[in-house]
Amino acid sequence: MESKAVNVFERIKPFDAETEDLNVIIDTPKGSRNKYKYDEKLQIFKLGGVLAVGHSFPFDFGYIPNTLGEDGDPLDVLVLMDEPAFVGCLIPSRLIGVIEANQTEDGKTERNDRLIAVASNSRTHKDIKSINDLNKTLVDEIEHFFISYNEAKGKQFEPLGRFAQVKAKQLIEEGIKLSKKPKSKAKAKKK
Repeated sequence: MESKAVNVFERIKPFDAETEDLNVIIDTPKGSRNKYKYDEKLQIFKLGGVLAVGHSFPFDFGYIPNTLGEDGDPLDVLVLMDEPAFVGCLIPSRLIGVIEANQTEDGKTERNDRLIAVASNSRTHKDIKSINDLNKTLVDEIEHFFISYNEAKGKQFEPLGRFAQVKAKQLIEEGIKLSKKPKSKAKAKKK
């Protein structure tokens, strides 16, 4: 009888019970043109695509384990920190806000928000408590990155608004509930 291997990331809760830090698994390091994704079947990160010349991730990009967004993937998080992490690294983080957005592909539009967090141990960003503490130009550039990144993939990314921690945490709580629904209803394709 074949036993199903346990995905190590399924054991990680979205929030640390002791510190209340947001747990983020990095799948694409800052500065990378390579976009990685976790393959549940193989239980390993693999190359999911390569960004066009001139594009690279402005900060570490990852996801919150045991959550799902409307797109069926775990919730996405951009993590501000001092140096790039590595693929598969768990980064305890402080949630600072969200860029809510619609993403359109092949005529189908669905929500695909980008949560923003700061690594809990960051020295450079230690005073950032809210997305409103970030320089407006930086947030504009982050939005532009996601617009151009999606455009290069034949998708449209339309920012709807920027919101602080309260709204961002509500989205995570919804994502936790959605991940607990039966897979057929939750449309659970993972990163």
